[in-house]
Amino acid sequence: MPKRILVVNNENVSRLSLCERLNQEGYACVCAENGAQAMQQLKEQPPDLAILDLQFPDIDGLELLEWLRAASPDLPAIMITACSSVDTAVRAMKLGAYDYIAKPFDMSQLVNSVNNILRSEGASTSARETHKFGLQNLIGNSPIMREIRLVARKLADTDATTILLLGETGTGKDMLALAIHYDSARVDKPFMNITCTALPDSLLDSELFGYEEGAFTGARKQKKGLFELADGGTVLLDEIGDMPAELQGKLLRVIEEKAFKRIGGTKDVSVNVRIVAATNRDLEKAIANRTFREDLYYRLSIIPLLLPPLRERREDIPALANHFLNMACEEHGRPLKTLTAQALERLTGLDWPGNIRQLRNVIERTALLCNEQEVDACDLQLGSHPGPERPERRRYAVQLPEEGCDIEDIEEQLLQQALERTRWNQTRAARLLHMSRDQIRYKMAKYRLKKPGLGRT
Repeated sequence: MPKRILVVNNENVSRLSLCERLNQEGYACVCAENGAQAMQQLKEQPPDLAILDLQFPDIDGLELLEWLRAASPDLPAIMITACSSVDTAVRAMKLGAYDYIAKPFDMSQLVNSVNNILRSEGASTSARETHKFGLQNLIGNSPIMREIRLVARKLADTDATTILLLGETGTGKDMLALAIHYDSARVDKPFMNITCTALPDSLLDSELFGYEEGAFTGARKQKKGLFELADGGTVLLDEIGDMPAELQGKLLRVIEEKAFKRIGGTKDVSVNVRIVAATNRDLEKAIANRTFREDLYYRLSIIPLLLPPLRERREDIPALANHFLNMACEEHGRPLKTLTAQALERLTGLDWPGNIRQLRNVIERTALLCNEQEVDACDLQLGSHPGPERPERRRYAVQLPEEGCDIEDIEEQLLQQALERTRWNQTRAARLLHMSRDQIRYKMAKYRLKKPGLGRT
């Protein structure tokens, strides 16, 4: 039975050509010219996937997406639009779109996206899991979180085999790794994670790479390691900065050759895994201290993503707090509660040294101990280490013009000034801007900045 795809587009030529191509791919397409027809099709026979345009005569495409998600929560959707603004893309993803493709689009790109969503008999299960764990569930609409979500989606759509996640403890690196996996073509394969500090060195070796029968005392039968079990999927190596030196070399070989030997083995085991490494440590300092291999660092940091601490995206705290409160009440069978404006103001004013993890713990404790339906500032169960109150705002170093400005232009100018002042020394420029060297490199690539004489990329 072919998968059914609902194509909603008011442009006849575009709609018919898309349906023709998808029919050639073995799918069964049903078409709708407007929102009313789309709703009727959904009621008559729910499809396995919806492809929606952004503009219709009778309804906005995002409103239609919202209606579809409410009527059929597990239905995956792809948005197609001539409007490629970040705000529209972020809103579409928050409403549950699994992909967002701007016109004019390559037909093969769209077909690949469709195939990724409907690639197996278990696609409906994958869609439910993606809806639960995917990138649209990363809460926060601050500019930095929008950028992280868009970059992460690009990574999920590619088959990049190494991703490095940086950030303080509790910033959500594990959730981002999980979201990238569930929004990628590897979603039907395993997601395995291990904390590099959770086991002694010898046990970590056997957990990652497995062992052969008789490899050591107690090895009564062959055991497959994490990399072998995750073949085709994703492995998250948390706290990679603390990985023992001898295992770093074996990991490097997995990345470069996609192969390894089990402990006590003589034959190579070939695997295809995406490795997501996460750490709160300064890996460049670890390299200088000779506790982390430089060659491994460069292989891991091809695509680094820095997750900001919660104090640097305070505007996301209310949404996170409300989400955690609803979740805690549901999990513990408590009546639903709401946070007052004063409570949200108090939460936003704290520095949260434990970041999202600490905020979640505070909200869960509050949900359990507070008997009021409305949670006020005095009802918050902050514990003994909630972090200091937000300091009084200092005078602005940069004044916002009355007519407004493009924040990316300001960022590029500041980056250019820092590089010029330090004679293009990235480490010193990073200190001036209170960034890491990885961030400086990322921003230089983003704005295509090169040292004079080399030109822009």
